[in-house]
Amino acid sequence: MAEMLLVSLGVLFALAIVIVLAYWYVRDVTQKKHSILRNYPVIGHLRYFFEQLGEYFRQYFFLGDRDERPFNRATRSWVYRIAKNEGGIIGFGTTYDKQSPGALLFVNAPFPVLEEDQLPTPPLLIGEGYCKMPFVGRSIVNISGMSYGAISRPAVRALSHGAAEAGCWMDTGEGGLAPYHLEGGCDVMFQIGTAKYGVRDEHGRLSAEKLKEIAAHEHVRAFEIKLSQGAKPGKGGVLPAAKVTGEIAGIRGIPPGVDSISPNRHPDVANADQLLDMIERVRDITGKPVGVKTAIGGWEFMHVLVEAVARRGIASAPDFLAIDGGEGGSGAAPQALADHMALSINEALPRVVDALIESGLKERVKVIAAGQLVTSARAAWALACGADFVNTARGFMFSLGCIQALRCHTNTCPTGVTTHNLKLQRGLVVEEKSLRVASYCRNMNKEIDMIAHSCGLRHAREFRREHVRIVQSPGRSLALNMIYPYPQIGSGAQLAD
Repeated sequence: MAEMLLVSLGVLFALAIVIVLAYWYVRDVTQKKHSILRNYPVIGHLRYFFEQLGEYFRQYFFLGDRDERPFNRATRSWVYRIAKNEGGIIGFGTTYDKQSPGALLFVNAPFPVLEEDQLPTPPLLIGEGYCKMPFVGRSIVNISGMSYGAISRPAVRALSHGAAEAGCWMDTGEGGLAPYHLEGGCDVMFQIGTAKYGVRDEHGRLSAEKLKEIAAHEHVRAFEIKLSQGAKPGKGGVLPAAKVTGEIAGIRGIPPGVDSISPNRHPDVANADQLLDMIERVRDITGKPVGVKTAIGGWEFMHVLVEAVARRGIASAPDFLAIDGGEGGSGAAPQALADHMALSINEALPRVVDALIESGLKERVKVIAAGQLVTSARAAWALACGADFVNTARGFMFSLGCIQALRCHTNTCPTGVTTHNLKLQRGLVVEEKSLRVASYCRNMNKEIDMIAHSCGLRHAREFRREHVRIVQSPGRSLALNMIYPYPQIGSGAQLAD
């Protein structure tokens, strides 16, 4: 009897499979959207299956350690190791191609600095003398803008606790201030995006009352006006409706379950003077440093900006400029913009610094660099170019456990970093990942200093362009100060008294 029942079940199961396959066959043959399925019904689905899995097969089985983009396996593995306090040590030599054009090399000193002569890298004051409450930047490496919405609640919590432990700041991104940003007690930089989420009135305009409310939080140390970001210059932030939960909508001041799409620029800022007006207004209302985040497409913006400051006086200048390279991109972005819009940080950063030197503004305006600066070597390069601080988003995402699954915009992140699916968020344990965030930051700062000492410098703020060489062709490198010579101080627009 049992055998007959098993046979019957087997027949039913086989019949069910035949019916399903027949249904797929008829559906595929009659549909008109996909040529492959119309010509190769049923088995044509394998093509789409392998296409979806292809990027993961390539990542783990086929690509070399230095081949993958946006970050190769060697870079990710290095971040994972220092986030786990396992050290950035390798054996049997480097796989980094030192002969490849663009390769980054540092000039080692014949007599590096002994341990007893090394000095701690000093903090820098932002906004000193130009606002009521200047901000002390204690860490060279800091957390770049990632909004609550783009990343998950446990990710924000882990970053907040880790940043407090390491002494770095955390940028809110354009999604407003969530309680999870403040939870760990870290320094917070509040970003004012083009939609002004968190500080907008009922008409979407900048609200003085809400600015005061945000500034009243002890740990909110500075405000950043975002003009554009490296992932998508010329287009505002995009948060798909599936990620706009009731809580996130409340923080942003928008309806839940609807795509959160920011304007592609501030409607009230159409030129440099209006930008400086906004900077001064926010600084007057909050009493805290105010800066600008932007990607750079050419030299006109910096020339116009410093000329406007020269007309109005040095007090009107932004307290900092956060320069994002075109290779940035922790959030969703159109591929056309991500691939082709804005200069790389390699070119943008030294040009921005040059404009500040020429105009005599370099000491007044602190420079923050971002754009795939996830390793100590790249951060040290930025300091040599003239940056005062380095921001990274994806470096800290890797410290949280990101595996570069490239699903940030789909709400299906397998590590819980960029999803609001509670089942997937379960994999991100705040208490564990916050330790890795702190370790990544501390070890980045430590290795930046190590590179400085190898160059014969007492601390990392002594880096200059002559300490870096860039490979131009196989077997030949050129000093960075030859590629981007330092301009004469004060050779640009003259500041008004």
